[in-house]
This record gives sequence, C-alpha cells and structure tokens, in this order.
Amino acid sequence: MRTVIFDLDGTLADTSGDLLAAANFCFRQMGLGDVLSHPGDAGIALRGGRTMLTAGLNRAGQFNSATVDEFYPVLLEAYRDAIDHHTVLYPGAMAAVEALKSAGFGVGICTNKPEGLADQLMRSLGVRDAFASLVGADTLPVRKPDPAPLFEAARRAGGDPARTLLVGDSDTDRNTSANAGVPSVLVTFGPSGEDMEALKPEALLHRFEDLPEVAGRLIA
Repeated sequence: MRTVIFDLDGTLADTSGDLLAAANFCFRQMGLGDVLSHPGDAGIALRGGRTMLTAGLNRAGQFNSATVDEFYPVLLEAYRDAIDHHTVLYPGAMAAVEALKSAGFGVGICTNKPEGLADQLMRSLGVRDAFASLVGADTLPVRKPDPAPLFEAARRAGGDPARTLLVGDSDTDRNTSANAGVPSVLVTFGPSGEDMEALKPEALLHRFEDLPEVAGRLIA
C-alpha cells in the first residue's frame, strides 16, 4: 500500500498557541512574565519545547542550559494539562485524509512531539481514529530527521516504506524525507510557510484540497 505520513505540529494542526502558553507558564515560574507571544513566536513554538525555553531565556538575557533542562518537564506537564485550548486543525486537513483513504492510501502521523502527548491531542480533537499509525519522538530510540520513525509509521499504517511520502512544514521534515529516499511535501500555510520553497521539496502544498492529486503524482 502507498502511504502518506503527516507531521503534526504546523502541518495537520496549528498547535502554537497552546505550546506558547506552556512556555510562558514556565517563564512566569521563573519570575520573567510572558516572554513569548502569539502569533509572532509561532514559528519558535513549532520547533519544540526546548527551543521555546532557549529562545525565551535568550530574549530575557538569562539563558542557562541547566534552566532549560529543569523546566522542560514543567513545560510538558503544563502543555499536557491545557493541550487543546487554542489548537485548531488546518482547513481541509481531515477532508484530505479521508480522500486519501478513499483513493487507497494508508495514512499515519510521524511527529517529534512525545507520542503520549500527540495521541492525547489527536483524541481531544476527535480525529485519532482517522490515522492508522502514530509515531512520536519517543516511540523509537531515534527521532526525525532519522528516517526510522517515518518508515515505522508507514509500516504501522500497512504500507511499504519505499512507497510513502512525508507531509511536513520544516527542514526537519525535508531532511527526514531525504534521508529516507522518499518525496517530501511541505505546506506553505504554517508559520514558516514563506521559507518552504528554499528547502526544495518535491512539492509545495498551498491547500489541503490538492494533496490527493499531489500524492498520486509523487507515488506512482
């Protein structure tokens, strides 16, 4: 079976608001107030918890790697407790998923969000059962851009890892596809959309409605 594997944050859903809120919870605990803001720092948010903590501490002139290590678990707990207050699926995402399935594709998720949080979020949004697989940052001993999580997501979705593509929104996703030797499709509607063309993916996706045709073309 051909498979289309999706990144989660910034690809299927805009999770930046809830991620930034969790980071600012940490900064308030440090006595720094709300250091990061939405939507200006959305791109930082979608690069993960440690990146948010590092960026905020640098902005406040108080960066210390030990502080990042100390507050990363605090951030994850705060995010877990308020994971869906601001998060929304991108327009057309689930319609595209269903169209792909109707066309005979397997669909799954490969994310660098911890698997438990990714699963919690997708269930909260009511769409977890639409995806045959979900591989997170801690599912395997390695994470993207190592190709192993992508291959595992394809296998768990019932597909052939050699006949898959990754839909994403970052250089990490582009590098994962390149390392796997499969096509990448990068979305342009996320916070870093204007930078996607420079990564030279096999295709740019401006709207989810076009994905079934793109997938059919890239995985003959």
